[in-house]
Amino acid sequence: MFKHRGFPEYVPGTDHKVTIRRAGKKTTPLRARERYRDRRADARRADAFFLRLLIERYGDAPFERGNLDAGRINWLLGREIVAAGPDFDPQSYETEMRVDFDAVRVSFPHVLDKGPGK
Repeated sequence: MFKHRGFPEYVPGTDHKVTIRRAGKKTTPLRARERYRDRRADARRADAFFLRLLIERYGDAPFERGNLDAGRINWLLGREIVAAGPDFDPQSYETEMRVDFDAVRVSFPHVLDKGPGK
């Protein structure tokens, strides 16, 4: 399993995970989750923080799922995070995804306004 070195385990100041420590015996499958308007503010900030990490590290290049938390990916999957190719496997740690900047501009425009480290 690819380790995203430099990514924190949790979103600072919250209990929202960003990465997992080790591969499980059974991989948590990725699936898009519905985001409702009444989601807690800290959950929305966690999504923005996670997107900012991905954009700063990978930009529009594909990245491997690796040790990224499936729960955090699922809130963005199918919108801001999309499959990088036709061979997307939701149960593989090796599957590749990429950030869809058009969707980020609509849902999280403030993420793109901030430079590295902000």
